[in-house]
Amino acid sequence: MTTAQLTAAPRGEVEHVFSLPHVPGAVASMRQRVRAVLSDWNLTADCAADVLLVVSELLTNAIVHAVPPATLRLSRSLLEGCGTVRVEVTDLGPAAPAEDPTSTMDPDEHGRGLDIVNALASRCGVHVHTGGTSHWAELPSA
Repeated sequence: MTTAQLTAAPRGEVEHVFSLPHVPGAVASMRQRVRAVLSDWNLTADCAADVLLVVSELLTNAIVHAVPPATLRLSRSLLEGCGTVRVEVTDLGPAAPAEDPTSTMDPDEHGRGLDIVNALASRCGVHVHTGGTSHWAELPSA
């Protein structure tokens, strides 16, 4: 991921903020809530699927690697005629350390989340601030 200033990215015209419970099943529950928001925004099915995947990956990382509590901020904006959906997950911890190459985690099951986010997002990054760490991604919305 590239590091960018969070304040440099525009805030959306429409914004929803959700607290992420640090419990099993939280990602599925949040995905359901986000799906309802995306439906209200009338996004294409492909765009909504991409946003949901990015939400899932960033929230899963927050539950597995971050210091609770975490917050999901979902916003939609229109800049210069281009629509954008911004997904931002903030937690209280510092940025996650680089992966240990000797980690015992199964590479078939873990470790691809941020690659998926990078592939789907037009821009993404990490912002470390006094309130914690925010991982964000912006996706084009047709």
